[in-house]
Amino acid sequence: MKTNWWLRFSALLIFIVLSVMILLPTIMKFEENGNYPIKSKINLGLDLQGGLYMIMGIDFKKVYRDEVKGYARKIEMILKDQDIVINPGNLNDSDPMDPKLELTLAKASDNEVAKKKIKEFFAGMVRLTKDDGAKLEIAMGSNIKKQIEEQSVGKSIEVIRNRIDEFGVTEPEILAQGQDRIVVQLPGVRDIERAKELIGKTAKLEFKLVNDSINPQIMMGWLDKASKAGISYKKGDRFSEYLRKMNEFLKTDIPEGHELAFEKKVNKATGEEANIPFVVETLARINGDDLSDARVQIDQQKNDPYVSMDFKAAGAKRFEETTGSNIGRRLAVILDGNVYSAPVIQAKIGGGRAQITLGGGVNFNKTMSDAKDLALVLRAGALPVQLDFLEQRTVGPNLGKDSIEKAKFASIVGCILVFIFAIIYYRFSGIIAVVTLLLNVLFTITILVAMDATLTLPGLAGIALTVGMAVDANIIIFEKIRDELRRGISNYKSYELGFASALWTVLDAHITAAAAGICLLNFGTGPIRGFAVTLLIGIVVTVYTAYYVSNLLFELYMDKTNGSDLSI
Repeated sequence: MKTNWWLRFSALLIFIVLSVMILLPTIMKFEENGNYPIKSKINLGLDLQGGLYMIMGIDFKKVYRDEVKGYARKIEMILKDQDIVINPGNLNDSDPMDPKLELTLAKASDNEVAKKKIKEFFAGMVRLTKDDGAKLEIAMGSNIKKQIEEQSVGKSIEVIRNRIDEFGVTEPEILAQGQDRIVVQLPGVRDIERAKELIGKTAKLEFKLVNDSINPQIMMGWLDKASKAGISYKKGDRFSEYLRKMNEFLKTDIPEGHELAFEKKVNKATGEEANIPFVVETLARINGDDLSDARVQIDQQKNDPYVSMDFKAAGAKRFEETTGSNIGRRLAVILDGNVYSAPVIQAKIGGGRAQITLGGGVNFNKTMSDAKDLALVLRAGALPVQLDFLEQRTVGPNLGKDSIEKAKFASIVGCILVFIFAIIYYRFSGIIAVVTLLLNVLFTITILVAMDATLTLPGLAGIALTVGMAVDANIIIFEKIRDELRRGISNYKSYELGFASALWTVLDAHITAAAAGICLLNFGTGPIRGFAVTLLIGIVVTVYTAYYVSNLLFELYMDKTNGSDLSI
């Protein structure tokens, strides 16, 4: 055999070994806390293991009303510092998508100063819709409305995901549907009412001072000590329960009046999570109730994004006192026990406003993305939007089990019939086709597991379609070889010409199918996207197995028979 053949064969063997290793935890049902290095298992969707399916909607009319009231309160505080007294009036929501609120000045002579201050502090955020001496009317700027629409869904998803993590669901699916709806699928959930209650709650936001006098090595020693005692966090566990156990177990080691909090770090290359410990004060100096707003702003001098935060009056006073007496210390921003940021206090911060810088850097887009994520988390804790449960469906576990059993039976019967047909009609070449079909299914499922994808009924349909397409590809190749044999060409030359002429036919058929799959992936939702993902993976695998692996095996076959026999 040629060196090129051995290289291709070695690559195939590596793919097979890796596939078996990746699928072994699923096949053998290994525990996630075991010693086996690969932890990924195939995830079953809602339709295969049962659970809860919900569609929730955001009432933007209410969001707009609350936002206008919020800006009215901010304007009131700003003007109060200028000794200008205003009295907010009733909300005018005759146009529910553009509510307006009237502000009455105690002195009509303050009109010009008031308008100047509003423009100075809220340019682009608030627009004046009426100016009648002592009466001003405000409404939201178009940019703010657009930001609300863009952020509301993402903000709500962040809150929901935090709540679901607390519930212990290992593979939730939370997707935006349009601009004002969220689809939540919770596979395996049985306590429906509790799940709905948790989803509807608000994330708990806290600001706590960090105790940096504890050496990081000492904290890692605490974690090792707890781990040896059987206290460790595993995916699917409730993080709050793990945090409670840790602080209870280490209460004699942690300084009095302090507790542990953790920052989740995700390795983007491997996807692995690491919990970085912090020692923080037990009592929060400021909490989410004190925060009124958080938005991304740009430093005009440095051109760096930062997160701007606005506090309510009581929260602003506490924040000013906290920062003024703790310059040089770190103040951790904690959401549900997870540390999202721990900036160093540089100076006393008054006026009800604060900012968190993210260090800038050469990658502006990365810094901007991080700033948006942090602002989203802060806003999620401070200003949750009202979610209305629009639709709810419960899928029983028996239905999913029945679907799996029927899918297994149908797959086995279908494969047996296809294999019998291939072997009878194409003889030894049919055996080669059977081998490529088995490898096709093996590689497709392996890629799904490696991508941490969720297998659903439409996904199973995609795998079945992939097998059918693989059979078609083999038939095209075999018939091309037969055509060459009928022309009286030698066995070896017929094999070579058959594969060469079949290549573009196989590629053309699969490229058109891939185009349809890409459209389904981009424009479809839910189960349709699951089908599209499986289909696209299957197309790539089919081209590899049906053409290249089949070619590899035919080359071995022809070499062993010296081209004297071609059973097809």
